[in-house]
Amino acid sequence: MDRSNGDVPIDQYHRYKEDVGIMKNINLDTYRFSISWSRILPQGTLSGGINQEGIKYYNNLINELVANGIEPFVTLFHWDLPQALQDQYGGFLSPRIVDDFRDYAEICFKEFGDRVKNWITINEPSTFSTGGYAIGLFPPGRCSDWQNLNCTGGDSGTEPYLVAHHLLLAHAAVVQLYRTKYQVPLLLKRQNERTTQKGSIGIILISHWFVPLSNSKLDQEAAQRAIDFMFGWFMEPLTRGEYPSSMRSMVGKRLPKFSKEEAMKINGSFDFVGLNFYTANYSAHAPHSHQHATAIPSYFTDSLTILTTERDGIPIGSKAASFWFYIYPKGLQYLLLYIKEKYNNPLIYITENGVDEYNDPTLSLEKKLADSYRINFYNDYLYYLRSAIWYGVNVKGYFTWSLFDNFEWAEGYTVRFRFYFVDFNNNMTRYEKLSAKWLKNFLKKL
Repeated sequence: MDRSNGDVPIDQYHRYKEDVGIMKNINLDTYRFSISWSRILPQGTLSGGINQEGIKYYNNLINELVANGIEPFVTLFHWDLPQALQDQYGGFLSPRIVDDFRDYAEICFKEFGDRVKNWITINEPSTFSTGGYAIGLFPPGRCSDWQNLNCTGGDSGTEPYLVAHHLLLAHAAVVQLYRTKYQVPLLLKRQNERTTQKGSIGIILISHWFVPLSNSKLDQEAAQRAIDFMFGWFMEPLTRGEYPSSMRSMVGKRLPKFSKEEAMKINGSFDFVGLNFYTANYSAHAPHSHQHATAIPSYFTDSLTILTTERDGIPIGSKAASFWFYIYPKGLQYLLLYIKEKYNNPLIYITENGVDEYNDPTLSLEKKLADSYRINFYNDYLYYLRSAIWYGVNVKGYFTWSLFDNFEWAEGYTVRFRFYFVDFNNNMTRYEKLSAKWLKNFLKKL
């Protein structure tokens, strides 16, 4: 970490017209962005008041996108929970969050739904649950590890599952609201006419691909458990109304249960699934002895799986900048085929895929813009995406991560994922990288 903060990442708030102009110039037809809950409801609730300046900003951005032929693709929650709700009742640790999230979502549907036709309820609920409540890396920084100075208390064996449970209930409540009140035709009493927003709604899940460390049955089962605990954790409730059997067996009473009514609401609560994919891990079986009798239960040991990035000293792929990131393009095809077969081939958008590099201040601007490795990355991943589509996977769209450099969560400004270099020390000036020129030509040919 570089001790920076995200108060003004790249100042798109004031430079949105310039940024939309860049999008149009590069031939983008869709732009995915997130609405900040706190910018709409500073206190997190309707009773706390609506910030009309926030409404105005997003209207301006959406109007600018639409005027330039770019379709807005909007995420409602990308981890920036209003602090007031965290202080008042613990945020997603409480079921009270469901009603407040639904109220916030309804404001967005009312204000922006006439132009926004693709909605995402939650981005990467597994990352939010584990990052904030199992390892303490993300806010609110809760975990069981007393040696982790970043943690503010917590229980890594129960809280991640509870938070995930409430995320799913909140998601289902918002989808039900959208489908019954906004997506379907509504009867307008005054005009005696029917109208509808005619949009779609889904959720974004992230998953790595997991390769058995060996050909043993135990390691193959470990790889299955690994994907259950990362992807199936949410996809199983969304398609079957319950958590994966491996999780129910291994987590036991610490895993919340859905009531019959809740299961019915969650099952099928999506028009599409957004999939974020970057990397892969080797998976090996960890016997029960891996969990010492005196150890505190944790999400990270519950699956009885050891994850590694090497086999016989050889990395699973080329190393990217982020500590967790090894480049493994064929994993995207494997994961998509797995989803097709196991979950009845749902409609999928690839909502994030990209590669980062270290932010090296000693490099000249010319060298910073010469990112040929990023072009190679996209060529490789898109090759395997095309192969998956050829095999019948129902992928409708693809989003890169991302267009501009920005503040990258726990890594701050130490890494850069983007097509456009942002000079944080010189008025946030945007510079076109070599990969941006490649992308412009690529999109022009489509």
